[in-house]
Amino acid sequence: MNRRSFQRGFTLLEMLVVLVIIGMLAGLVGPRLFSKVDQSRVQTAQAQVKMLRGAIESLRLDIGRYPSVEEGLALLSKAPSDAALAARWRGPYLEDALPLDPWGHPYQYAIPGADGQPFALYSLGADGKRGGEGDDRDIGILPSGG
Repeated sequence: MNRRSFQRGFTLLEMLVVLVIIGMLAGLVGPRLFSKVDQSRVQTAQAQVKMLRGAIESLRLDIGRYPSVEEGLALLSKAPSDAALAARWRGPYLEDALPLDPWGHPYQYAIPGADGQPFALYSLGADGKRGGEGDDRDIGILPSGG
């Protein structure tokens, strides 16, 4: 007996219909997912600012003052050059290296902060520039006049 097996595949038309349906679904679901990604970046920046603030406060308790603008956030991971301060420095105050914000920019540190805060510690947001609205707004403890 001769048994011929026929292989059946998808036609080009069937493949195109499936791709169009997938494209339509991606068009509906994609924007919702991307808005959640942007929202999670803002929440990550807020959490990192709180973590860095705690590290700065621990540093202040040890050395008796906040880092100067020149020392900046580097003082959290590197001992000060002043021998008297270096003797009281108990760092590093961060487990890992100083993090970048979720958009890949360094966190900003300034003195003084707004509303009576002793320092400002903030992310410049998605655009990497001062100010902005939405995802571009500055996030954290803002500087005076900002």
